[in-house]
Amino acid sequence: MSEANLPGSDGGSERRPGFRAAGASVSRIVAPIVARHGGGVLARLKSDWAAIVGPELAGSIWPEALARGGTLKLRVLSTKALEIQHRAPSVIERVNLFFGREAVTRLALVQGPLPLAQTPSSRNAARPLAATEAAALDRQLSDIGDPELRQALDRLGRAVLGTGDR
Repeated sequence: MSEANLPGSDGGSERRPGFRAAGASVSRIVAPIVARHGGGVLARLKSDWAAIVGPELAGSIWPEALARGGTLKLRVLSTKALEIQHRAPSVIERVNLFFGREAVTRLALVQGPLPLAQTPSSRNAARPLAATEAAALDRQLSDIGDPELRQALDRLGRAVLGTGDR
């Protein structure tokens, strides 16, 4: 049986049996979906976010969606929402400078926790207490009768003493 006689063959064009690259077909299917959800712009924003807005702002805001009109939806920590609202023109300018065109025209802020886990800074990490500090803390807590309260105050005291600049 020749290739021209294979089922589904048009007989005029050459068909090769076996696998064909799916990339072209997949891109035709996926392109409208990607464009509808902000396209490659949002993916690049998320991957280069800290470089675009700087590490200080990147710890407080995260890009969630990009609408067709250029509205960038940002997830913002509740404690930083007012500050980010005031710095919105700067954020828009940084994003547009990164892309070299006007990709974002306005921001829509949504308060809430960021999707990525925050990495604790080394400045906030508690150091082990020196023997004299631990002994002084134990002396201060020795008069507390409630064991749960004593344990809670011990944890608090170690955290405060361990993070303070002494």
